[in-house]
Amino acid sequence: MAGAGGVGRKVSVATVQFACTDVESENVATAERLIREAHKKGANIVLIQELFEGRYFCQAQMLDFFQHAKPYKGNPTIIRLQKLAKELEVVIPVSFFEEANNAHYNSVAIIDADGTDLGLYRKSHIPDGPGYQEKFYFNPGDTGFKAFKTKYATIGVGICWDQWFPECARAMVLQGAEILFYPTAIGSEPQDESLDSREHWKRVMQGHAGANLVPLVASNRIGRETMETEHGNSTIKFFGNSFIAGPTGEIVKLANDKDEEVLVAEFDLDEIKSARHGSGIFRDRRPDLYKVLLTLDGEKS
Repeated sequence: MAGAGGVGRKVSVATVQFACTDVESENVATAERLIREAHKKGANIVLIQELFEGRYFCQAQMLDFFQHAKPYKGNPTIIRLQKLAKELEVVIPVSFFEEANNAHYNSVAIIDADGTDLGLYRKSHIPDGPGYQEKFYFNPGDTGFKAFKTKYATIGVGICWDQWFPECARAMVLQGAEILFYPTAIGSEPQDESLDSREHWKRVMQGHAGANLVPLVASNRIGRETMETEHGNSTIKFFGNSFIAGPTGEIVKLANDKDEEVLVAEFDLDEIKSARHGSGIFRDRRPDLYKVLLTLDGEKS
């Protein structure tokens, strides 16, 4: 990251994508290897995909999968990546399946560049459909949307289904987030292989970047995962396409749908801040008119 002296506050962000196996230690080792590769390419903040410790178990409703959940404090994967973050001086949002007494969450711990755990975000929007039966496993998150002040930038992190909701992105940027990050697990639809959401998925997040004038980083897994369910086998082909978007929504780096990749892009956050402030997007907001957003049916109370 560039220092002071009129050269701007430059930050390099990275997204990685890989195929997961059934062996947690293998997946964590892969994540570490790719984080190290991103660091060699100059990355200051590195995003890993959602629930990277294993296969995406939400294709099926099986009690055995609750055994994969771990408490936030003392979590061995978080501790390992804290050590890595400190060694490399990089920021790492760490996705994990959280057990909190009798509650369970799809969560992210934000690890700063000195290894400090800055806090927790719990996924707010929980999907429930064929192949993506997350409501069986996860309680709705109760942390609210947050902005985390790291060594390099103030960042906001949403998780997968959160990325489809503009309210999530705006809430994080209103709190000072300068870059948005979305770890993800998305692919084909088991009930209809003809459905392909990848372009829609990218365009929605590009819109969040452009509407808020901030860079955005998305990480998605790759590979074909088949799981036995109560209704027979279910298969999802995860489509990768991890990407980094600039502050007008333009895609500056894009992965393909099948290869393990590490993408890195640099942004001048001071320059982007100046453009954001000059645009009037936040100056001209009318929160007094947005009360309808607090309703489900659009009817004013």
